[in-house]
Amino acid sequence: MLGAVINIFKIPDLRNKILFTLALLIIYRIGFHIPVPCFDQSKIAEIAQSRPTDSPFARAAEMMQMFTGGTLGQSSLFSLGIMPYITSSIILMLLGEVVPALKKLRQEGQTGHKKIQEYTRYLTVLICVVQSIMFMKLLGGQGLTYAGMYRQAMLMGIVGMTAGTVFLMWLGEQIDEYGIGNGISLIIMAGIVSRMPWAIWTLWQNVDLRLGAAPGTIGPTKILFLIAAFVFVVAGAILITQGQRRIPIQGAKQMRGRRMYGGQRHYLPLRVNHGGVMPIIFASSFMMFPPLIIEQLTRVKSLETSVILQTIQDALNYRSFTYNALYMLLIFLFAYFWVTVQFQPKEMAKNLRDSGSFIPGLRPGRRTADYLETVMTRITYFGASFLAIIAVVPSLIIVLLGIQPSVANFLGGTGLLIVVSVSLDLVQKIEANLLMRSYDGFSGAGRIKGAYG
Repeated sequence: MLGAVINIFKIPDLRNKILFTLALLIIYRIGFHIPVPCFDQSKIAEIAQSRPTDSPFARAAEMMQMFTGGTLGQSSLFSLGIMPYITSSIILMLLGEVVPALKKLRQEGQTGHKKIQEYTRYLTVLICVVQSIMFMKLLGGQGLTYAGMYRQAMLMGIVGMTAGTVFLMWLGEQIDEYGIGNGISLIIMAGIVSRMPWAIWTLWQNVDLRLGAAPGTIGPTKILFLIAAFVFVVAGAILITQGQRRIPIQGAKQMRGRRMYGGQRHYLPLRVNHGGVMPIIFASSFMMFPPLIIEQLTRVKSLETSVILQTIQDALNYRSFTYNALYMLLIFLFAYFWVTVQFQPKEMAKNLRDSGSFIPGLRPGRRTADYLETVMTRITYFGASFLAIIAVVPSLIIVLLGIQPSVANFLGGTGLLIVVSVSLDLVQKIEANLLMRSYDGFSGAGRIKGAYG
């Protein structure tokens, strides 16, 4: 392991890529300390500290902070993070399945990909403008601007936050081209990792390692449970990220002159977790809105005493069984939805037939497509099950250990799953560069198991 790390810095090209990537991530973190002009940052910090941590709004804000790496105690130029770009990418990806013009662009190769990327950037700017207006209205409506500077604050906030997200989008593209790893994924991971030390420190302040610890503190038993949950999520994330179902593929034999070519046997790898963390992100985003809507309805005078609304509000509490059951169900639904959108068995069967390959025992064409779809449906069930279990780990930590949600979300669940997945992808790309130059990989076998299908 240590030898592989030393070898990284022996290769000038790989060393420069890693240093370039680190430099851009440092710039990304510096940007979070640049505040939006005309806003009183001390008042924003006071309101953020006084806000109840168990409210639906606080839960939604905590999730946004986890993905952006920012904090509601400060209004910075990078407050929106990279999420508007991801949102626009997902929108165009879904529209590509129903809009013929976009579907045609996707089939045009590199040229079509560049055009879709251009549309993604335009849509990102539009989403940024809408989100920044909502963010500025929220801050301005609470009197957080300096006296007589409301209009200037609104204008500078909208322009500044939009420019901040566009700059982050540009940083991600630069990492893709000149650095190593997926730029957008690394930016999200950097935002999550930047808040993990704070979560660990907050947890440590409530630790009491003495037997018979006082109520409200975290004793040795809870610490052991927390460590076990942490190890389970990390191991599960690695297992589910690397897991594959390999379909045997037989190449057709061809006679050229007096020699026989082809006929090699290889494999078609199908990922167990084809959707990655997207089903959890979709389910989490969807589950944020019903509690927020119900909370606003309960503030209406005519509905304050409504028994039905109170029952629904209790059922949608993140500690309740109903909430977590719905959360897991949505993860299953979005996992299959994402596979339906992304996985194209008919095109895969067509490509196999055109290349002269086939699955032993199956006729090329429709039979092959049906088989691939059946296999993917079955393995997606296990992938979605593992995702659902990992997603509810923070809720178990909150209920069983009494740890505040802002800490539990960083020590298990979605945040940790993203960090592990992106880290594995980065390590595999570094290892591929090492092996390409005849250096040993990070593992004794020369490569990480499951890195290549």
